[in-house]
Amino acid sequence: MSDSYNPDSQSSSEPAAIPSDRALASWEMISVVSSIFIAEWMLVAAAGLTKTIVVIPVGLAVAVMLYSHRLRGESARDLGFRFDNFLRALVYLILPMAAALAILIAVGWRLEARLDFLRWHSDRNLALQLVLGTIWGLVQQYALQGFLNRRAMLVLGPGWPSILVVAAIFGCLHLPNLWLAALTFAGGLVWATVYQKAPNLFALALSHSLMTWLIVSTLPMSALNHLRIGFKYFG
Repeated sequence: MSDSYNPDSQSSSEPAAIPSDRALASWEMISVVSSIFIAEWMLVAAAGLTKTIVVIPVGLAVAVMLYSHRLRGESARDLGFRFDNFLRALVYLILPMAAALAILIAVGWRLEARLDFLRWHSDRNLALQLVLGTIWGLVQQYALQGFLNRRAMLVLGPGWPSILVVAAIFGCLHLPNLWLAALTFAGGLVWATVYQKAPNLFALALSHSLMTWLIVSTLPMSALNHLRIGFKYFG
C-alpha cells in the first residue's frame, strides 16, 4: 500500500468504491458520529452508576468500526498503526505546528493570558501527562483518521472535500465550546491532510498531545472553559 490512501485503487485490498459502497460508508460514518455525540452528551447528564450507560453508544461505535474494517479487509497497517512513514508524517506536521504555536502565543498575548507550560493537569508530572495525552490522542486519531477519514475518502475521494468533512466533524464534536470547536476544526484540517499524504496514527497522536499542551499553556482557561464540551460545558 502506498503512503497515500487511495480508495479507488484496483488492488484486492483496496477495491474500487462503487455507489452502494459509498452509501454504506456514509451510513457507517453517520452511525459512529451519532454514537459519539450521544455518549458525549449523556456522560455528564447521567450520575453515579447510571454513567455506565455510556458504554452502549461507545460500544456500538467500536463495533461498527471493527466490523467495517473486517468487512473491507483493512489491516492495522492500512489504518496507520505503522512506523515506516512516521518521520515523513512528522515532517508534514512540523511547519503547521510551528505556525500554530506562533498564532497561539500571539492570541494569548492579545487576550492577556499568562504563559504557563505546567498548567495542563498541574497535579501530574508533565512528561506523564504528555504520554497520557498521546495515548488519548491515538484513540481520537484512530477514530477520526483511521475510520472517518478513510470512509470520507470512499464517499468523496481524497482531497479537500473529504478533509473538510473530517475537520467539521471533529470541530462539531467539541461543541458548544466555540473556542475549542474552532481550534479542533483547524487541527482537524491539518491532521486529515497529513493522514491522506502519510497515514501514520502515532505521529498524529504525538502532534495531538503536543498541540493540546500548547493550547492549554498559551490561551486563557476562561476562554477555553477548561476544555469542557457537551453538557459539561454549562456545569
